[in-house]
Amino acid sequence: MATVVLLTGGLTAWSLGPASAAPASVDVADDFNGDGYADLVIGAPNATVSGKAKAGYVAVMYGSKSGVATTRKKLVSRSTSGVPGSATTNQRFGSTFTKGDLDRDGYGDLVIAGGTAGSVIVWGSASGLTGGTSIAGFGAAPQAGDFDGDGKTDLALFSAQSVGGDDPEGAPAALWKGPISRAGKPTAVLNLLDKSLWWGWDEDGASCASGGGCEDGPSSITGPVVSGQVGDVNGDGRDDLVQWHYTGDGTWGNRLLLGGASGFTRGWVPGDDVSRDPAGTGMGDVNGDGYDDVVVGADGWSDQVRVAYGSPTGPSEANTQIFDQDLPGFPGAQEDGDLVGSAVSVADVTGDGYADLALGIAYEDIGGIVNAGSVALVRGTASGITGTGTQVFHQNTAGVPGVAENDDKFGATTALLDVNGNGHPDLAAGAPAENSDNGAVWILPGTTTGLTTTSALAFGPGDVSGPATDAMFGAALR
Repeated sequence: MATVVLLTGGLTAWSLGPASAAPASVDVADDFNGDGYADLVIGAPNATVSGKAKAGYVAVMYGSKSGVATTRKKLVSRSTSGVPGSATTNQRFGSTFTKGDLDRDGYGDLVIAGGTAGSVIVWGSASGLTGGTSIAGFGAAPQAGDFDGDGKTDLALFSAQSVGGDDPEGAPAALWKGPISRAGKPTAVLNLLDKSLWWGWDEDGASCASGGGCEDGPSSITGPVVSGQVGDVNGDGRDDLVQWHYTGDGTWGNRLLLGGASGFTRGWVPGDDVSRDPAGTGMGDVNGDGYDDVVVGADGWSDQVRVAYGSPTGPSEANTQIFDQDLPGFPGAQEDGDLVGSAVSVADVTGDGYADLALGIAYEDIGGIVNAGSVALVRGTASGITGTGTQVFHQNTAGVPGVAENDDKFGATTALLDVNGNGHPDLAAGAPAENSDNGAVWILPGTTTGLTTTSALAFGPGDVSGPATDAMFGAALR
């Protein structure tokens, strides 16, 4: 592959730069140093660290008035001073992570999954992320949110299990009630699942009561978990969790766990039936009615995006909108295998009160270039998704750095967050297959009219002084 146009230079120092007041506030969970700008986390899980193949690391890109820059960053791996543990082969540290102010000090904290070695909390401070606290036994897809509605950030934790075989393994899990101390001690450990729903379904699909007839109990969950998203779909003031989990025999399922005072209960979500692959998933209020909606992309069986609208009783199949690239106003045309929504992020880019959808289309062909990939920004409205004003970007779009190439899969990952503090979330789009799997990330700024290529930025692992060869930089974004 040809090399994408990236920043260059000797970028060995980590510098936050001078602090300056941002004109718009951001969620404290996204702001590790409290300067008012969201900070972007990039996973490079296949990178070689300390000579260990696929040990993995994350790059934290600190926001500023001018957005992110490769000089304002911190690399975190198991070999970083203060981070417990050590880099090991195939650990894939940084394949998933979550953000939240766990200790209630006003700074976002970062929880990085580390496989069977467990996870690590890296703590926010005025000088950025620092130190590290080990969470043993739970090294897959952690998720932070106020799940019990008490105003404090909790942490849902899941164990790393092998993905494969005819039957999914039971996966130990825990719900840590916040605040969580820097010694790694939660205020309490709750049942992950409400006692009336221990795990909720037996192998025949019947309801379980107090664990009767079910293999898994309140501290276990069916199937290894690979990803999750947090939002409030029923407006009860408690965060809910959508997650993809392995269902056996090479298939996946999507499940909605509704937050509650005594643990999660189960709701309905698109992809609840068996899917070929995990799909992109996002949560946000697309139609501005006060309830977060669940957006699920193509999953290998369906090549469509599904928007399940929230309500006082949560989402339902009857209140789900389905569309693809044939939606009026959506540039381009739908083709089998494009996987529209292979990545999904949801946030109000334009500031009109309706959350917009950033949809990765990783297998989009650009002209005769196969699987070059693209990203679409689809506007939210009071009527839901209409297609009007949809924007599509790829590496051959004027102003986007780089050149579209076969199998780049631009848009394989996405994130929307306000890294320049102007009140409009910016798009981070990843192509972990770029440059022979070294990977790269692009930033497209947000404005009142959507995304723009003005001041667009692209960078790879070498630009942040990180291990580059086969790193899959950008395999996870948040």
